Amino acid sequence: MPYAAVNGTELHYRIDGDRHGHAPWLVLSNSLGTDMSMWTPQVAALSKRFRVLRYDTRGHGHSEAPKGPYTIDQLSGDVLGLMDTLKISRANFCGISMGGLTGIALAARHGDRFERVVLSNTAARIGSPEVWVPRAAKARHEGMFALADAVLPRWFTADFIEREPVVLAMIRDVFVHTDKEGYASNCDAINAADLRPEAPGIKLPTLVISGTHDLAATPAQGRELAQAIPGARYVELDASHISNIEKLGEFTKTVLDFLTEPK
Repeated sequence: MPYAAVNGTELHYRIDGDRHGHAPWLVLSNSLGTDMSMWTPQVAALSKRFRVLRYDTRGHGHSEAPKGPYTIDQLSGDVLGLMDTLKISRANFCGISMGGLTGIALAARHGDRFERVVLSNTAARIGSPEVWVPRAAKARHEGMFALADAVLPRWFTADFIEREPVVLAMIRDVFVHTDKEGYASNCDAINAADLRPEAPGIKLPTLVISGTHDLAATPAQGRELAQAIPGARYVELDASHISNIEKLGEFTKTVLDFLTEPK
């Protein structure tokens, strides 16, 4: 498994597509409590048109979980550091939830490094201290199993959960084996991040995707984000929080159409 030492942290990453070819780069950033495997439904299609760089956010998957709390500066800095290590000067970006928040910071502060950005199931301010402080504390003191039954049902609609038990079991397996301190430290980063003042400064072509049934990053928040970014496009899918899995076909087509349309 390839690793890169970025900002004092070993980050696990994977590249799909011809890494030595000339296709544009696309960076994919995972949501809280998942890892790069959440993008499996999209990789085959995306890697036909892009060199796809996936990575496990610090504290997740096979990446290291250094002592926290983390900050959005660190999460966005990890992406830039990984791109620098791999000699990627410019890329497209797609992130879900926490990954989308990372994308807002990157697009607002480092627009020269990116072509187009997709911000999915996210907001410039996600949740509140009333959500994140007790959740981080529970992860640290009781572990990830104690959170699974409360968190995972919010990721998908009831119909999807009933219809796709194997998918849910695989996602649950990743969630409960996420490093508890890494998870809590990312909760700290999300809690501290309010990028609403920065979103209007994004000058890149931007697509915002929301899920109609998303309780974690609501459609209203998605529309607010899209309205704050000049020229941003807004698409709403009939899904909950992890829309790239629940509506994989629609999500993949929506993202591909946006990233490949002529300028």
